[in-house]
Amino acid sequence: MPSTRRTTSRADCADCTDCTDSKPVIPRAEAARDVDETVDCYLLEEPERAALGFIKALANAYLHIDRHPASGSPGHAHELNLPSLGSWPLTRYPQIVFYVEGSDHIDVWCVLDGKCDVPQWVSQWVSKPCGGLREP
Repeated sequence: MPSTRRTTSRADCADCTDCTDSKPVIPRAEAARDVDETVDCYLLEEPERAALGFIKALANAYLHIDRHPASGSPGHAHELNLPSLGSWPLTRYPQIVFYVEGSDHIDVWCVLDGKCDVPQWVSQWVSKPCGGLREP
């Protein structure tokens, strides 16, 4: 499936006109746990620099989602029959942020390793609709 995601860099955002209606990005408890676990893994397996790089990449992803929520990939949304679910990959890291745009904020559902966690998460949704999460 071809990607419908717009590629926008942080520099592009400084000059764009559609960034004025940004919404706060609010991670759910599950998303915060995902991030904590990922940082712990990087600290155990990689130099501290990798963990800090992950945090910076996550912050940049949140900034992008804040300013351009519609630019996320709808691929998993179709697979899970959740049309409002968006996803955005981190730069240079395998994690993907899954979120839903609400009327006044961005609801981050989880931050998963795209190489390992996503297939398992998708299968949970297919076998148990809602997989513990509910669409707003």
